[in-house]
Amino acid sequence: MLSWEPTPVGMPSSGYPNLSQIQRENFTALKERAWVEIDLAALAHNVRQLRRFLSPKTALMAVVKADAYGHGAITVAEIACQAGASWLGVATIPEGIQLREAGIQAPILILGASNTSEQVQAIAHWNLQPTLCTPQQALVFSETLGTLNRSLAVHVKLDTGMSRLGTPWQQAAEFVSLVQRLPHLKIASIYSHLATADSPDPTGMRQQQDRFEEAIALIKTTGMTPPRLHLANSAAALSDPSLHYDMVRVGLATYGLYPAPHLKSVIDLKPVMKVKARVTQVKNISAGTGVSYGHQFVASRDMRLAAIAIGYADGVPRNLSNKMQVLLRGQQVPQIGAITMDQLMLDVSAIPDLQTGEVVTLLGQEGNAGISADDWAATLGTISWEILCGFKHRLPRVAVGQPLESEQATPS
Repeated sequence: MLSWEPTPVGMPSSGYPNLSQIQRENFTALKERAWVEIDLAALAHNVRQLRRFLSPKTALMAVVKADAYGHGAITVAEIACQAGASWLGVATIPEGIQLREAGIQAPILILGASNTSEQVQAIAHWNLQPTLCTPQQALVFSETLGTLNRSLAVHVKLDTGMSRLGTPWQQAAEFVSLVQRLPHLKIASIYSHLATADSPDPTGMRQQQDRFEEAIALIKTTGMTPPRLHLANSAAALSDPSLHYDMVRVGLATYGLYPAPHLKSVIDLKPVMKVKARVTQVKNISAGTGVSYGHQFVASRDMRLAAIAIGYADGVPRNLSNKMQVLLRGQQVPQIGAITMDQLMLDVSAIPDLQTGEVVTLLGQEGNAGISADDWAATLGTISWEILCGFKHRLPRVAVGQPLESEQATPS
């Protein structure tokens, strides 16, 4: 059952452990093994850059689902709102409750579907705003809100080609008319989601935009003027201002990564996340010695190795074994052998005086060298979103930097 009553202090309703939140307290202790650094100045910079890229009439929604893509939802939401975002997007009701419990007052859109009376009660209790995709959902919401004697702002989602959530765009006018007739429901926006906005070929995106426009035109023939329209994700927001409408929903770009290589020249973004760990042991091995489980790596020469206190239980994909580099003293060094649950091994032969306790950067920039989530994604044949979301919450998130006070957010 969904618990929607306030939870005891120290027991976040989201289910995430407390260390998932960005912390400054006991900073040194948090960095004893491995950790994720969140650059608050970079985060604020990205939001301000996005805000300035949009017209004044277009609102900016910061998508903070999945614990803000692994960055720490509460702090990210606070900084994003201070820097110019006026809406927040989450995937689930508990994610929204977590933000409300932290005192965040911005409108919060639940991007996922909610279907039960208990979920409706939770949404109403915590002043969240749901997505409606089907007539059945609309009926459940209206009936439940009637028993509560409450009204609720709702957002109608159309499926224009994603084939995921949403009522078919051809049925948009009929669905919107139904929602309008039902008591206790007030339509706050109509939106859809793009499937191919990150492609250099805009054909699919244009087809969805055309369908969205046609659906809106049909809705208007019923006498209803949509109060807010939104269609663009990060890729679409960076691609074409005609896709901005009344609001854009920006996830990946908030965190300083580009959704596609051809968009890198559009706006200046700074990666927010760094992943670091400490050297826990240094040793010499002889030629012919196997390293780690299965001896997937066998030394072809005498070598110097370092054990690093991070592994696949922390979110470093095991399939990166023998395929990744890390940064140590500003230079790239290779990872060798199978990545294990809590540790991985490096060839540090080029750094003969390396000491235990030194810091290794797995993701991030150090001097002129850098390793990004895009690099890992390219090696693994996946996407940077998955890399960011993969870092487990036993890695504490610790804040570095301060939002740039000299920059002023542009109101949305």
